[in-house]
Amino acid sequence: MNLFSTQKPYIIAGPCGAEDEAQMMRVAESLRELPVHMIRAGVWKPRSKPGHFEGRGELALAWLKEVKRISGKPVCTEVANQEQVTLALKYGLDAVWIGARTTVNPFLVQEIADALAGTSIAVMIKNPVNPDVELWSGAYERIQKSGITNIAAIHRGFSVHDPGSIYRNKPIWSIPIELKRRYKDLPVICDVSHIGGNRTILSGIAQRALDLDFDGLMIETHPEPDAALSDAKQQITPERLAEILEQLIIRHIQTDHAQGDIEQIRLILDSMDAEIVALLGKRMELVKELGQIKSDNNIAIYQQDRWREIIETRSAWGEQNDLNVDFIRKIFELIHDRSIKTQIDILTKQSP
Repeated sequence: MNLFSTQKPYIIAGPCGAEDEAQMMRVAESLRELPVHMIRAGVWKPRSKPGHFEGRGELALAWLKEVKRISGKPVCTEVANQEQVTLALKYGLDAVWIGARTTVNPFLVQEIADALAGTSIAVMIKNPVNPDVELWSGAYERIQKSGITNIAAIHRGFSVHDPGSIYRNKPIWSIPIELKRRYKDLPVICDVSHIGGNRTILSGIAQRALDLDFDGLMIETHPEPDAALSDAKQQITPERLAEILEQLIIRHIQTDHAQGDIEQIRLILDSMDAEIVALLGKRMELVKELGQIKSDNNIAIYQQDRWREIIETRSAWGEQNDLNVDFIRKIFELIHDRSIKTQIDILTKQSP
């Protein structure tokens, strides 16, 4: 059985970085009695810019080994190359994770996979910094081919330019859901702290992850978060961690009592989705006719006034049906974009 499937939700907690021995011993003591299944701490912490705390390296691995002894819980850290894997194995760590900046580089992932070959250590793979499910999938398959059987994915959100977002890294939940669809036996853990970036919104993110049937949570926990040498704003105290875990609502996938009703509603939804797709197909046929008329009469493809009318009317229709305006706009932006491309293709094919 996969290590990360033994408990659900599988909880991983501990500081962003292992700063000193005293801090790590406090972590071991404070997490020992909590419902935490694994303790984490970054040992190598290269930052985006130099001059900040970048970890204690091999020295901190000895502290993690002692944390394991005191707490009785498995321990893990991040690795980014073959040398770090070798040291993690030397100190008997139970698991390692591959960070977002590493997952984006297949060369480094393969180097790590080669270093892991023949070992029984557990491996977690964070999503790449950019929203690319193929890179994430590729990293998983490389680690799997090395012979590792205890593998989990970690969803830590994506670096997307969005000044209005409340998140440090935007969750874009559809991507980890797609990864889970492709690999149904792959546990997916939500890195609540890196998605939030702010301790005040962590509980909501944790609950959303469980509502979406994630297999576990990773939450950065520090004895004195405000004094942390890295990512202070997103770390919480062990006491706050206990509160969050206590308040979480664990959803059931299904019950025998509800299954009949669920299946009936799903049948209706399937039928409605088929109708929606058929209507989109008919709409696109009309778009092709429209594109041909514009091409024959040398009319511009994009009509600004018409697009404004579409947005205004469809948004109003959405409100009348109790649908979120942004949701409706995004749908019609996609439809409009495909319509424009279809008409451009017609115009291009008939250009001399």
